[in-house]
Amino acid sequence: MPTETFEFQVEARQLLRMMIHSIYSNKDVFLRELVSNASDALDKLRLAALRDDTLDVDVSDPHITIEPDQSARTLTVRDNGIGMSRDEVVELIGTIANSGTAAFLRELKEADDPTAAEGLIGQFGVGFYASFMVADEVTLLTRRAGESQGTRWTSDGEGTYTIETVDEAPQGTSITLRLKPEDAEDRLHDYSAPWKIKEIVKRYSDFITWPIRLVTEAPAGQDGSGATDAEAGTGTDADPGEDGTAPREPEVINSMKALWARSRDEVTDDEYHELYKHISHDWNDPLETIRLQAEGTFEYQALLFIPAQAPRDLFQQGYKRGIQLYVKRVFIMDDCEALMPDYLRFVKGVVDAQDLSLNVSREILQQDRQIQLMHRRLAKKVLATVKDMMSGAPETYETFWSQFGRVMKEGLLSDLENRETLLAVSSFATTHTTGGESKPTGLRAYVERMKEGQEHIFYLTGESRQAIENSPHMEAFRAKGIEVLLLTDPVDEIWVDMAPEFDGKAFRSIAKGEVDLGTEEERKEAESEREQRRTEYAGLLDWMTERLDEHVKEVRLSSRLTVSPACVVSDTHDVTPALEQIYRSMGQAVPRGKRILELNPSHPLVTTLNQAHGDREDHSTLDDTAELLYNLALLAEGGELTDPSRFVKLMADRLERTV
Repeated sequence: MPTETFEFQVEARQLLRMMIHSIYSNKDVFLRELVSNASDALDKLRLAALRDDTLDVDVSDPHITIEPDQSARTLTVRDNGIGMSRDEVVELIGTIANSGTAAFLRELKEADDPTAAEGLIGQFGVGFYASFMVADEVTLLTRRAGESQGTRWTSDGEGTYTIETVDEAPQGTSITLRLKPEDAEDRLHDYSAPWKIKEIVKRYSDFITWPIRLVTEAPAGQDGSGATDAEAGTGTDADPGEDGTAPREPEVINSMKALWARSRDEVTDDEYHELYKHISHDWNDPLETIRLQAEGTFEYQALLFIPAQAPRDLFQQGYKRGIQLYVKRVFIMDDCEALMPDYLRFVKGVVDAQDLSLNVSREILQQDRQIQLMHRRLAKKVLATVKDMMSGAPETYETFWSQFGRVMKEGLLSDLENRETLLAVSSFATTHTTGGESKPTGLRAYVERMKEGQEHIFYLTGESRQAIENSPHMEAFRAKGIEVLLLTDPVDEIWVDMAPEFDGKAFRSIAKGEVDLGTEEERKEAESEREQRRTEYAGLLDWMTERLDEHVKEVRLSSRLTVSPACVVSDTHDVTPALEQIYRSMGQAVPRGKRILELNPSHPLVTTLNQAHGDREDHSTLDDTAELLYNLALLAEGGELTDPSRFVKLMADRLERTV
């Protein structure tokens, strides 16, 4: 096929422009990204060969080669891995398929701090494009394992790229960079210098399980850094060529030691962090590193990482988990769902088992008893780490919960075995303040602050903190100084009904059932007054219950209101309107339940309405007032009116009479 020229997507073009104009302070990471991609390609080839005996591929010597040419100012990174087809090159290299692209670019432009810019890039994952930080032109040559023809892709990053089909191409992928001139002021090093390549590989990619071979040519008697053989402690038996250079044997420049198999005192934090970045394609250090070694009848080692920042696609369908499964240090799969519960899907890392089959499938993993035991223990280990973080490193915990609290609460629905632990490590917004400042609270701290005689953990759900704090349901609790948890995540609507209690204290919505606050003695003293009020308002309550029968099951007096005239509540075991809406959005048919309208007998509007009801024989003149009172109560809690236009008309008519 002839050479074809294409234009980058608008988003890809913008990203390339940022790369070319060097948004990074540390440009060395381009090589880490290319080596990481090459390592992934070798992993995929080994896996494909294990699963398909008929695949015509060469797996005799999997490796990564780095070949600099100082005279031509080029650098080539080559692997003999799985390779790519022409269609894959167009899809993976020519475009950026990510729903968050536009938002990412907007945030990137607004991030003046270079460190913040690197963090944003890290969330996005654009390893291949990092090449344009150091290269004026990038050429990719690739042939997919099992195919006969290869593909060459070339671009200078200025808006277009070319693709052509080639007949002669080795299996795997090679990426050749035509390097920019060295610029110390811009921290653009000489990336054709062998010593610099070794330094970068040692820092970022030493643990890669495949050999990374450096191929150089140097003047006879010297190595690539300019040192003599005697100085370098090495020698060469090759004779110099006509141009005075001697080919050097490829040199393996990484140790290939699996970090998870080494003892803790042999590995530095920096080495752990680089492994995390290799696995996750994140450019930030992890928030926490977790080691686990299981011995006995079933042996495995795990090295897990909690990211410092939630990925953008964490709640999107198809989000890939980050746990890599190895068997005796042989890579098996890179997103093993069976190893970690869904609510811990943000955890990255490696699990290396000793007794699994190399040809294990995802279907077998789901049923494997040993995998299920690993799943349980890994989840418990992560939760124990979060618990230790909560008590021993509160600032780190605050960062963790701000990033992953919402997804952690999904576990309260699905993980019955660890529900009590999950509740213990959860934090919630609260009305409690310390020094005038309100911070999220753990349930243990809430229980310790409970007032004498308080039997429940009180909460209120809503769309935002502001909406909850302004809700009329809060009035009596605010007046008596009783702490209320403010739950604003959609998942909160569901788990509070499924988690009955914590530390022997039941959860109780302040927007459900009747509220009796205070001590037993105070409640007894107030009972006679309430009974008198019920008798006084009985006629109005019966009439309004009948008048609003289409909307409510009962109208009654409230013990939770101190300022507002009315509020709408649900029965203790009824489904809330917000939960009804969640179920409907999931395609479940949920009948609309009737709720309860509570009136504040101390409010002037309610006392006047009660007096008017007693004085008039024709109560139909009060119909509009009853309807308005109900609609106002709905609006006060952030609810939706069934007929907004009628409400507006009634309000306009009422206002007209008062002017």
